[in-house]
Amino acid sequence: QETLTGKYGEETKLIYELQDQGGELLALRYDLTVPFARYLAMNKIRRMKRYQVAKVYRRDNPATSRGRYREFYQCDFDIAGWFDPMLPDAECLKILHEVLSDLQLGEFLIRVNDRRILSGVFTLCGVPESKFITTCSTVDKLDKMPWEEVRSEMVGEKGLSPEVADGIGEYVQLHGGLDLIERLLQDPKLSQNKVAKEGLGDMKLLFDHLTLFGITGQISFDLSLARGLDYYTGVIFEAVLLQQENHPGEEALSVGSVAGGGRYDGLVGMFDPKGRKVPCVGVSIGIERIFSILEQRVKASGEKVRTTETQVLVATPQKHLLAARLKLISELWDAGIKAEMLYKKDPKLLKQLQYCEDTGIPLAAIIGEQELTDGVVKLRDVATREEVRI
Repeated sequence: QETLTGKYGEETKLIYELQDQGGELLALRYDLTVPFARYLAMNKIRRMKRYQVAKVYRRDNPATSRGRYREFYQCDFDIAGWFDPMLPDAECLKILHEVLSDLQLGEFLIRVNDRRILSGVFTLCGVPESKFITTCSTVDKLDKMPWEEVRSEMVGEKGLSPEVADGIGEYVQLHGGLDLIERLLQDPKLSQNKVAKEGLGDMKLLFDHLTLFGITGQISFDLSLARGLDYYTGVIFEAVLLQQENHPGEEALSVGSVAGGGRYDGLVGMFDPKGRKVPCVGVSIGIERIFSILEQRVKASGEKVRTTETQVLVATPQKHLLAARLKLISELWDAGIKAEMLYKKDPKLLKQLQYCEDTGIPLAAIIGEQELTDGVVKLRDVATREEVRI
């Protein structure tokens, strides 16, 4: 349990805690990032590139219709090690862009920000350092609520003064590209802040790399992006799918986040007894979210999806031919062919062919008494109903 606690900030309350029979305090993993950092530290690994697809668990109030669950798969890609600035970060964004394009989920936007720029804004506006992280998680709600509600949460719940909240509001509502980065680098107040200036310099470099990758069209530098987790130290990003609105001129609505990530340079050091740091950057894709969108799309289009990879169904037209089916299917399996048969002693031929149609199995290998005598198999194309003897 102690591996996980103290790494997530306000999100810690979503960790499933368990006690095993021996009285050990255990917890189910909240994400794949913290266990990855622990693994690097434990095995003294200084450089690694890896992907991982595995389950994570959250004690959330799930909205299953929107693809939010308590137990779900994440697909992570991380690059760990000391490299020149923004090269691994740009590659992570390139991979995310590639995945979302290939899945053909429709229009999407990858929002990018940097924790250091946010820290600079907070310092500038007079937020005490003890309230940085809680203010971060409030700012992060800007994609779901209007600024008025976010402002009242800052003042009412987080105890910031209205002037401080308004100051933050001037910055966090900005979004754009290289032009906005240039403008903020010239900002007389923000450019005085060392941390923010570093963040903006790296952000400019990142956008230069992304321009060379040719993907800046789907990427937005967005100062409201904060990502609720504690362990991020630099660049942070999140991918949202945009809903196409029918009314021209209106802004596209976002369906919600399908992926997120960022740089976490301090996490490995937390697990290393000597505190040795390994900088890391990574991206995590929510698989169920994407599935629920793809499923809705298939439902709407009414097309039939093939749910099996089976290439051939071994069928018999008469009774007492179970032995012939088992012998033939065994030969096919040994040859590496994906074959299936109905688990019935004497199924009707019509039923077997109907099963092929329902599940989308393209071929039926039919073997009756005549075929056994002639030493052949009748191969039937289920869709065209053509038959050949082999």
